[in-house]
Amino acid sequence: MSPFQITRTLPEDATEAALRSDVLRGLTTDPKTLPPKWFYDAHGSELFERITELPEYYPTRAEREILVDRAPEIAAASGARTLVELGSGSSDKTRHLLDALTDLRVYVPVDVSESALTLAGQALVAERPALEVHALIADFTASLALPETPGPRLVAFLGGTIGNLLPAERGAFLASVRALLRPGDALLLGTDLVKDEEVLVRAYDDAAGVTAAFNKNVLAVVNRELGADFDPGAFDHVALWDPRAEWIEMRLRARRTQTVKVPALDLAVDFAAGEELRTEISAKFREEGVRTELATAGLALTHWWTDRADRFALSLSTVR
Repeated sequence: MSPFQITRTLPEDATEAALRSDVLRGLTTDPKTLPPKWFYDAHGSELFERITELPEYYPTRAEREILVDRAPEIAAASGARTLVELGSGSSDKTRHLLDALTDLRVYVPVDVSESALTLAGQALVAERPALEVHALIADFTASLALPETPGPRLVAFLGGTIGNLLPAERGAFLASVRALLRPGDALLLGTDLVKDEEVLVRAYDDAAGVTAAFNKNVLAVVNRELGADFDPGAFDHVALWDPRAEWIEMRLRARRTQTVKVPALDLAVDFAAGEELRTEISAKFREEGVRTELATAGLALTHWWTDRADRFALSLSTVR
């Protein structure tokens, strides 16, 4: 096997078709919504990298702290010879795991971005010539088939990204991950934890306005890809804590009455002044809630690690 190979499991036009479907459905429902995955074109990804460096945005630093401190324990508990990373992106934080997993033979990064997979994969095989990298261009929220690789396998889903899924979506996702696992395999899951409301809101509404620009970038994506005429300046960035659902909501609030045209969908969308378009939820978790959701999906939580300030958690679970 070549040290680096890449397999496409998504049709070439899958991204365009998904965008069309999501925008049509989201802008014709009440309340209006757009999925957060459309933040991440090249500019959006660059903005998110800036967000991770902001003093208000703690999750990336907190998760990295756990990986630095606990990677040897994670490696010992999993004994993984294959590491599968869902939504791998640049594979930056993953290097702490790769260094600790001394028996690792294969790394399987999974992402929708071919360019991100290629850049990260080629860099990793240059750094680690003995490591096989089998990248998958795939949507990890859909049905996923993994290549045949040596076990045990450790499936990693980092960054707290599971919090972007609604509860029913989380249940379906965890069940799909469980279906991928064989006895001896494990799931490493990153979850942001419930904490003080002020800390949470600041993390999604920074003083420099970077998150506001990131939020509005979804409008630029729809404009460019579907010919829409959103005016980003006609919307305000809003970040709110919902104490009942225990999640942050990011929204775009219309500053005035307006009609947005989306020619590619033959669609005209009316916004009232003050009407809000939800662009993201980011659920926050408690240990018992994570344990319960994993158990419902057929997984048993065996290890729970937090950063030193108890802001973020990594959990390891195995097949029940």
